[in-house]
Amino acid sequence: MSPEQTLKFAVVTTIVVGAAIVFGTIAAAVMEGKAVIKAFDNMARQPSVADRIRGLLFVTLALLESTAIYVLLICLILLFANPFRGIFGF
Repeated sequence: MSPEQTLKFAVVTTIVVGAAIVFGTIAAAVMEGKAVIKAFDNMARQPSVADRIRGLLFVTLALLESTAIYVLLICLILLFANPFRGIFGF
């Protein structure tokens, strides 16, 4: 393959990875914000169950944050160990 094609492949991969990390982390952050708002609203309405809500909130936030970590993992794989490189002959 020519150097121009290799450069185009690298540029397209970088742009796709950048867009994926932005949109993947924005989605996780928005959902985390919604979960916190709902949890605080429920804690204000029923302070007697605030401890249970807090525990569930931490579990929920951990699961939502793992989504952003998976996005980061996929982006790192695409940047440094791109499985599509062999398909295009690079």
